[in-house]
Amino acid sequence: MKKYALVLAAGKGTRMKTEMPKCAYPLIRKPMIAYIVENIRNSHIIDETVVVVGHKREIIQEILGDTVKYAVQTEQLGTGHAVMVAEELISDLDGDTMILPGDMPLVDDIVIEKVFREHIDRRHDMTVMTTKIDDPSGYGRIIRNDSGYLDSIIEHHEATSGQRMIDEINTGMYVVKNRILFSALKRITNNNLKHEYYLTDIVNILKQDGYVIGTYALKESYKAMGVNDLYSLSIAEAKLRLKINKQHMINGVAMINPETITIGHNVIIEENVVIHPNTYITGNSVIKKGAQIGPNTEIHESSIGERVICRHSLVYNSIVHEDTTVGPFAHLRDGANIGAHNRIGNFVEVKKSSTGDNTKASHLAYIGDTTCGSHVNFGCGAVTVNYDGKQKYQTFIGDDVFIGCNVNLIAPIRIEDNSFIAAGSTLTQNVPKGSLAIARAYQVNKADYMMDRNGKDKVEK
Repeated sequence: MKKYALVLAAGKGTRMKTEMPKCAYPLIRKPMIAYIVENIRNSHIIDETVVVVGHKREIIQEILGDTVKYAVQTEQLGTGHAVMVAEELISDLDGDTMILPGDMPLVDDIVIEKVFREHIDRRHDMTVMTTKIDDPSGYGRIIRNDSGYLDSIIEHHEATSGQRMIDEINTGMYVVKNRILFSALKRITNNNLKHEYYLTDIVNILKQDGYVIGTYALKESYKAMGVNDLYSLSIAEAKLRLKINKQHMINGVAMINPETITIGHNVIIEENVVIHPNTYITGNSVIKKGAQIGPNTEIHESSIGERVICRHSLVYNSIVHEDTTVGPFAHLRDGANIGAHNRIGNFVEVKKSSTGDNTKASHLAYIGDTTCGSHVNFGCGAVTVNYDGKQKYQTFIGDDVFIGCNVNLIAPIRIEDNSFIAAGSTLTQNVPKGSLAIARAYQVNKADYMMDRNGKDKVEK
């Protein structure tokens, strides 16, 4: 018997004030829907995941790719209707389906597994995940009978004033046996204030038919919070940041003022790393032992080697090898691969380039589309001129090369091993191994030029 997860992600999310689908909105630089699908996969209890898409579905499909199956809800007619459109993809009628909202990114793999196992172990026909919150406004209320069992679920705008005082809410997460799920859905109506098909209406239908409906009470209520606007997004991000940072600190990562530090969901940080204030590390980044990151640093989709020091800098989609110093105010991007024992200093940008070991660009340099060897020195103001306005060109620099201050290397060009480039040179031709290259205009001093121009008396004053 198959276990399915059905994620409802077809909504527009008008309260988010954004053109993209709500479930695609980023939380710590990662789409909300990606958290949910990843946590479903990590629960190791779900066999197949189906995502219901609608508004701008191509964006959701681009995020998730072929990791899930898709059902399309062309009109947003309510949660019940959203589940209906997935009927053809839930093929094993003897199995069970977990239904989750696509805007609930803090539901982790532990909760998913616990709810599903509760449903199976207690032999429920339907299980509703509930929780208690201080302000239940906007949520459906859990109505229990005198024996404490679930009687019904009342949507907020349908509830009486007395029912709105109830603090136990429906999280929108359910597990239902497939055979009864779709037969019950065929019996719901849109006879309500919003003229929508509510999934919660199947509770009364299944109760009338004598099926067993249970609840799972989630103690960590924040995990069930829905993200409906940018304010709730900020709350979810704060909760997630605290959880992630706490786990890293328990694992041996030192954080200075952790409230100002943001670490992404998939970031790997080894022990004995120190992270300073106002630092962002996101994507599938890896920070290895002994590194010191920050303050005021952003690292995204990058690998930082052991004992690297990176401060006041931006590192995107790049690799920095061990014992290298980056910053302050450096920028590595688009596949920069910095070797071991390098120095990438103030206001140095490296783009789509690699360097060998013990190479230094200490200040005010641009290295773009370059393959650079070991023991190379870039003087202040050195530039690899890689773009002619139409096309990018490559620069090759061998080992043990000295590049003087304010040197322009006009690509395509090769600087072979053991070469010396004189300061102020602009090179357009290759430099052979062991050569000294000088490419400057001759200096001309015109005696008494300023006297002739301005008058002798004026100059003497």
